Amino acid sequence: MATAKSKKSNTANTNFEETLWDTANKLRGSVESSEYKHVVLSLIFLKFISDKFEDKRQALIDGGMQDFVEQVEFYMQDNVFYLPEEARWSFIKKNMKQDDIAVKIDTALHTVEKNNPSLKGALPENYFSRLGLVTSKLASLIDTINNIDTAASECEMTEEDLVGRVYEYFLGKFASSEGKGGGEFYTPKSVVALIAEMIEPFKGKIYDPCCGSGGMFVQSLKFIDSHKGNRKDISIYGQEYTNTTYKLAKMNLAVRGISGNLGEVAGDSFFKDQHSDLKADFIMANPPFNQKQWRGESELVDDGRWAGFDVPPTGNANYAWIMHMISKLSENGTAGFVLANGSMSSNTGGEGAIRQKIIEQDLVDCMIALPGQLFYTTQIPVCLWFITKNKKEDSERGYRNRQGETLFIDAREIGTMVSRVHKELTTDDIADIARTYHAWRNTPGHSALDAGSLEPYKDVAGYCKSASLEDIKANDFVLTPGRYVGAAEIEDDGIPFEVKMKELSQTLYSQMEQAEELDKAIRQNLEVLGYGE
Repeated sequence: MATAKSKKSNTANTNFEETLWDTANKLRGSVESSEYKHVVLSLIFLKFISDKFEDKRQALIDGGMQDFVEQVEFYMQDNVFYLPEEARWSFIKKNMKQDDIAVKIDTALHTVEKNNPSLKGALPENYFSRLGLVTSKLASLIDTINNIDTAASECEMTEEDLVGRVYEYFLGKFASSEGKGGGEFYTPKSVVALIAEMIEPFKGKIYDPCCGSGGMFVQSLKFIDSHKGNRKDISIYGQEYTNTTYKLAKMNLAVRGISGNLGEVAGDSFFKDQHSDLKADFIMANPPFNQKQWRGESELVDDGRWAGFDVPPTGNANYAWIMHMISKLSENGTAGFVLANGSMSSNTGGEGAIRQKIIEQDLVDCMIALPGQLFYTTQIPVCLWFITKNKKEDSERGYRNRQGETLFIDAREIGTMVSRVHKELTTDDIADIARTYHAWRNTPGHSALDAGSLEPYKDVAGYCKSASLEDIKANDFVLTPGRYVGAAEIEDDGIPFEVKMKELSQTLYSQMEQAEELDKAIRQNLEVLGYGE
């Protein structure tokens, strides 16, 4: 149970995030949200790495090592970015009311990237100068972000934790305000959390071929921390096509102290695969929905990633993404990813034949139908695919043999509306779905999720069903959970049918009488207005 102190801290933290967002958004002026996010997030990033640098610099001084405070290697060994004076937050804050402050910020970001090879290609170039922000508004924004120090102490959190929370909060708010465009860089946190709880990325290589702003990686680390794992046991690989989003991802990892290989540059995973030899233990992804014209008719026809299947159609990249991820899995690897619902049943362009081969190779571990309104990009419901290379028994992880079986979960009725148009999966929703999967996949008591508390798996009408390959074949290799889970049982309330029918009939007759009275009143009013028959 949360103490009064912790409740106060959580409230202070939430209020700070909202206040910071409201203040920053009011300062935006005529700048588009898609541009403004780079301004705000870059300043948050610069503030964070500057504070880390200053802490390390002071530690060197306190340790009698003043002669080494300007030597880069003494910062790099502690995963701290070295910053020359003109790139430090103190310099920016000191000059924030100067007319050339935009130029100074651009110079600072360029200097940071130049002095720290791991940030190559990570920071926006000349955004501040190009956007022509009013100096007074930029100064106010700098002052607002500077308040993170105060908020961290009030919330009893480390600044690193709070900056990460603020960065994540802002990504979500920008995604919401940008609508469809926001989905290019942000996957709803609750969806990412569900994937992490399902595949349990504790140890090994984690890969995301379309990583957006890096949310899948961040959630993986959160999962490890919450389950008392070791961050050093995992390594991160990713790729992102859009250059500005690639920068967001590199900054997002940096503010959390996460090192990852996102490729040398932004690039298309199909045409410029920067991890061609990778075999990942875990894949987490949210590919673009129903991506059209992703290749030309004669391009990638003989690509090795389609081996054992068929060439994916040019009009929709859903199955190209699926096969790309299958090709990246290690021999015991597991993938969890989001796709549009059409991927579960489409036969267009040979997709049905590809899906049949994937099923016949016994790669589909679990399918989850999610509710609508979870995404900023679309109101339609989507689904989660879970692919695994090995369904055999695994005594080390407590896995029972699930060869020839697939779990279907219909979660369309789950979730809570948090605004007029947006829904989220609650912590309890995520835990319930994950427990269902782990009870099915694992010998009870061996899951990393609430070890020892799992009840034996059983099918639940309207919610979950363990189906055989024969069941799926009988349904024409369609993977829609609703085909398998059936209808939920209606609980008997103990009232005899005759009694219910009598009560319903009386209610109906009463409503019909009321309708007649209303019709009469409407006719009379029309006659008074001169519109009678």
